[in-house]
Amino acid sequence: MDKYIAPLNSLPRVSHPFRMLLTMLIGFWLTGCSKPEPAAPADDEARVAEESVELIHQSPMSANTTPHRAFITQAELPPLGEGPLSGVRIGVKDNIHVAGLPNTAGTPSFDALVPAQDALLVKRLRKAGGIIAGKNNLHELAYGITSANGAYGIVQNATDPSLLAGGSSGGTAVAVALGLVDMGVGTDTGGSVRIPAALNGIVGFRPTTGRYPNDGMTLISGTRDTAGPITANVTDAAVLDTVLSGALPNELPAVTLKGVRLGVPRGYFYDNLSPRVSAAMNHSLEALKAAGVELVEADIENVGALSAAVGFPVVLYETNLLLREYLLTHRPDLSIEDFLDSIASPDVKAVVGDALAGVIDEATYQAAVTEHRAALQAAYQNYFEGHAVSAVIFPTTPIEAQPIATSLEMVTLNGASAPTFMTYIRNTDPGSNAGVPGISLPALVTEPGPPVGLELDGPRGSDRDLLALALAVEALFISAQNP
Repeated sequence: MDKYIAPLNSLPRVSHPFRMLLTMLIGFWLTGCSKPEPAAPADDEARVAEESVELIHQSPMSANTTPHRAFITQAELPPLGEGPLSGVRIGVKDNIHVAGLPNTAGTPSFDALVPAQDALLVKRLRKAGGIIAGKNNLHELAYGITSANGAYGIVQNATDPSLLAGGSSGGTAVAVALGLVDMGVGTDTGGSVRIPAALNGIVGFRPTTGRYPNDGMTLISGTRDTAGPITANVTDAAVLDTVLSGALPNELPAVTLKGVRLGVPRGYFYDNLSPRVSAAMNHSLEALKAAGVELVEADIENVGALSAAVGFPVVLYETNLLLREYLLTHRPDLSIEDFLDSIASPDVKAVVGDALAGVIDEATYQAAVTEHRAALQAAYQNYFEGHAVSAVIFPTTPIEAQPIATSLEMVTLNGASAPTFMTYIRNTDPGSNAGVPGISLPALVTEPGPPVGLELDGPRGSDRDLLALALAVEALFISAQNP
């Protein structure tokens, strides 16, 4: 661990068994995004560059001393204005550029990479009054769902440090759940905001793909990556959504649950659930039904096969392009071979190695990103319109958080061993590939134990309506728990 106090402008600036599963499941966790916007000017960052800011930075390959290993760099970076986030301390996943703070992306080769300017979404946070409280730990290069980082330590669940935190935005979720920060911003390729939110008992929101800018990020998929709020409640997620999207402040529309129609796609999303998740979902659906919600039992046509046809080819092909470009821009001194050799997590080294070897050809990629993705998006649109539902509802993950000691590669689900990655990513990935908004919030549980996440996915562009619906569901569940 390094602790130092320095002017921000004095910091250096730089202008698995898992492999065997790749052909089945890499698409089962990554996310969607638009073409990067031009970088924001550095004028405002320069205003605070002269100030001395205390940074506590965890060195790679050494013991992470932060609570639950949730941070890589701790700081108190001042705001650039006033607004709805004034006084709010925000944790930022360490693959999003913050001026003057290291952007490690959880990998040793980027430990000394210090961006000269904020990502546009970080600039928006700071202009709205937000205080950047540091950079959070993550699954290395955001390429996994356990946040078991070989360089900066395994992030520990906020409710029980012996359990998985989820990922890849695990450090951000744990920091929010522990109250170390007031709000957080993660990234989501196919579940990386919603999965750790679910496993830590908080809220994670993935917006419609392209709603937020994605400049100044260590991207792995330009088609699927997006930032997303991680918060203690839906109200905070809605505030962050307004700021991150650059919209004028606005209240969520009021939603009365009576008469709301929700789709229940049991044929894919409810298959093989753990007993705890199954009980929580049954309890939650009964509460919604009692409140007047109409539950429409209907499946999304061919959703699993369509999603799988998109995710793996898109992410591996785009990772090959994006990581090479990022290295050329920020570490031109480092060869692609040395970069790959420096990756500390074996699972990440294997999959990134395959991506950089060009395992996906151009024809396969084009079919995935044009033909199969279009078919998946059409399936979602037909579902929402054909059944006249506001959203689909399903468990965020098929299983609750499992022990770190035994679950990094495989988990036991209903007596059978299953790949950890594929199991946790199964339900979040289809919506990510389709580019629709999704929000995970705590489900109603029937007995003490690890949290269970419940997800609502809505039509493309329905972000504010989906947040409003989630707010009404959250209020119902709080009332049910505290009658």
